[in-house]
Amino acid sequence: MPVLVITGTGTEVGKTVTTAAVAAAALAAGRSVAVLKAAQTGVRPHERGDADEVARLAGPVTAAELARFPEPLAPGTAARRAGMTPVHPHEVAERAAKLATEHDLVLVEGAGGLLVRFDAGGGTLADAARLLGAPVLIVASAGLGTLNTTELTARELRRRELELAGVVIGSWPDSPDLATRCNVADLPEVANAPLLGAIPAGAGSLPPAGFRTTAPVWLAPRLDGTWDAEAFRVREAP
Repeated sequence: MPVLVITGTGTEVGKTVTTAAVAAAALAAGRSVAVLKAAQTGVRPHERGDADEVARLAGPVTAAELARFPEPLAPGTAARRAGMTPVHPHEVAERAAKLATEHDLVLVEGAGGLLVRFDAGGGTLADAARLLGAPVLIVASAGLGTLNTTELTARELRRRELELAGVVIGSWPDSPDLATRCNVADLPEVANAPLLGAIPAGAGSLPPAGFRTTAPVWLAPRLDGTWDAEAFRVREAP
């Protein structure tokens, strides 16, 4: 898995912290890692972006982004409003492929969900994943409503004949309610893919040293971690 594309079921689902956890676990396993933010929005030129945040939390990764746009909008819309050149899927694929020649693992983090548009032609992260032939990891929310958005994302990946690596819950609450606990069993069923981890709520606020030490505990072995999906399901069963 030299390239892994990471998408979310929407915004604010924990995609960047999940990307950092995957990077930290890979680094702990002795792998070299690059993180590519396909299009950064809502960040000014001298502010820290998502790739920078991944590097802060995870450690010595190569952090890169293709473009950034000041307004917190879909990349295509943000580029148009700023009068800037948009990012195209082939550019994402080309940059990720180059990074893959120099690193054991390249994590490509999208913006928002799978079909958020990069350009006026309707190019998306899904198109970049297809060009790369890379598996896609879905980061999902934990609570009510997540089954629908996760299933829709998984179905679209399969419609496009893209490989779905699995699902990670991007922010697992300290006190999960009934719907959230039920979703532990239901998410892999609706996605028809394994649940590969659950990131604790507030993990991004941990000191970097603590984050790096603990990250493998949150992720399944396929993502270089030690997390046991079945044990977690049993523990959280309603």
